[in-house]
Amino acid sequence: MKLRDSFHPYAITTIVFWSLAYVLTRLALQHFSAFSLGFLRYFAASATLVIVAVLTRMKLPHKADLPLFLAAGAVGFFVYMISFNKGQETVTASTGSIIITTVPVITALLARFLYKEKLYKFQWIAIVIEFVGVIVLTLMDGVFSINIGLLWLFLAALSLSIYNLLQRKLTKVYTALQTSAFSIFFGTILLAVFLPASVKEASSAPAIQFAYIAVLGIFSSAIAYVAWSKAFAKAKQTSQVSNYMFVTPFLTTILGFLIADEVPSRATLMGGAIIIIGVLVFNFGGKICFGGLKSES
Repeated sequence: MKLRDSFHPYAITTIVFWSLAYVLTRLALQHFSAFSLGFLRYFAASATLVIVAVLTRMKLPHKADLPLFLAAGAVGFFVYMISFNKGQETVTASTGSIIITTVPVITALLARFLYKEKLYKFQWIAIVIEFVGVIVLTLMDGVFSINIGLLWLFLAALSLSIYNLLQRKLTKVYTALQTSAFSIFFGTILLAVFLPASVKEASSAPAIQFAYIAVLGIFSSAIAYVAWSKAFAKAKQTSQVSNYMFVTPFLTTILGFLIADEVPSRATLMGGAIIIIGVLVFNFGGKICFGGLKSES
């Protein structure tokens, strides 16, 4: 497969910017509340995409598809953001990381039943390897907590999985730019419920906070979600793209070290190595591990 026809560069671009978002979000939350930050981030993303839409003369979606875009905006941005933040209020960061990294597994299972996408045995093995890596990364030096926050986080994981499936469906009809832009537009409209609080907090924010929001909105949202949609459009399986989310905890830790001087632990190095091995097995296992032989599960 030629590089220009591959989904890998687009998926990697998204994961890098999403991993950066975790670091910048922690810095931005020193001033903004989680909900205000969510609205401001996607407002910045929408403003960026509006400019792009005008310059590229982006066509509006068909009326019949508006409910799909509304659903994508609702589950991918509104529901996900609220449920994730509610969950993080009552569980440890380690627990939150593990629950959210179930998204590729949930996406793969939903895609199999809804889109009839087949997963091969080596891909199931890869998912297990990756999940083990996440457990080592997040729990080797931590404690797993169980409370109602888990329910909120499972809702967040489910909503993001549904968003992935909607993106897969929409990119069969629309370009990646259209698909992500209109999904973000609808999500931002729903998030506008937090506009009053956002304006109040922004009025006293230092300049550096606006820089964080700009990067989060332009790179970690607008560009990242367009690349994510492009990856879905090029991939044969939804799970091939969503599987890259397993890399996020590892990259987040590395970027945290580079940007915020957070020294990576032994668990990070060990878990990250296991995760990378799992990603390689999932995407290239048919050739690397099994000599091209794929046994369907």
